[in-house]
Amino acid sequence: MNILITGATGFVGRHLIDHLRDGHSRLYGTFFPMPEEEIPQMNGVDLFYLDIRNAEAVRDAVAQIKPDRVFHLAALSNVRQSWEMRRDAIETNILGTFYLYDAIRDSAPAAKILFISSSDVYGGIPVNGRPYRETDDVAALNPYALSKISGESLSRFYADVEGLDIRIARSFPHTGPGQSRDFVCSDWAGQIADIERDRRRPVLHVGNLNVRRDYCDVRDVVRAYALLMERGKKGRIYNVCSGTIVSLKDILDILFSLSERELEAETDPARLRKTDCLDLAGDPGRIRDEVGWTPEILLSQTLFDLLNHWRQIG
Repeated sequence: MNILITGATGFVGRHLIDHLRDGHSRLYGTFFPMPEEEIPQMNGVDLFYLDIRNAEAVRDAVAQIKPDRVFHLAALSNVRQSWEMRRDAIETNILGTFYLYDAIRDSAPAAKILFISSSDVYGGIPVNGRPYRETDDVAALNPYALSKISGESLSRFYADVEGLDIRIARSFPHTGPGQSRDFVCSDWAGQIADIERDRRRPVLHVGNLNVRRDYCDVRDVVRAYALLMERGKKGRIYNVCSGTIVSLKDILDILFSLSERELEAETDPARLRKTDCLDLAGDPGRIRDEVGWTPEILLSQTLFDLLNHWRQIG
């Protein structure tokens, strides 16, 4: 079986490959941008450079690989960056998805596809205090959410009209070892590791600590992706979430408790979002009942592993 993972060298892509690397399938992965120094290497994976905004390059890649499974992870996935790089977000997340689906329709129409969306599409619409369900309305409060809503629409079109076998993972926030500092939990863990090495004063720069989110471990999330690929239904949306909400203040307290130093927090205006939904929790009932997935790793373990990752990489 040929498996294609777009965005394979990203945070989630690396964990997904670790999960899929069993010797029974041939793994292909794309990377972007081209690094200034060494070309990335991953054991057991045929890696190649691909700018998903290049329709001809995408078409050629799909025609050569003829994948049986496609995990579409490649995206500009940071909300703050999507404000600063709106065109890149639209071109990568919408046009790139369109080019990929068109290429699969022409060269690998029997492939199973998983499109990775985001809980950001819910937009903070009030739902009477209950967790969000896949049937709830969506709204774009930032360019990233706009691009993912459009990607979901493309996915449903190519499933319903063009006949492709696409399912959608509407993923809630996830973290774990290997995540970049562009995301809050990893940013804080990296700051703590720097403080423990005496590279900065013992004060963490933070944003809005009142925000509450539904967090999972990335290793649980990629397990969900693999199960969705095999058991998910065509054209169906699945929340990938725990159903439990936690404040960023609580996450910060856990990280503080894991640190070797006495720490303080200081609000940094640059870390405050232009728009933000204060509470965002998902209902995991559909993925639990239809796919058989539930998260297994405790948040405290996730944060412990994340902090140790930053301690180890120096």
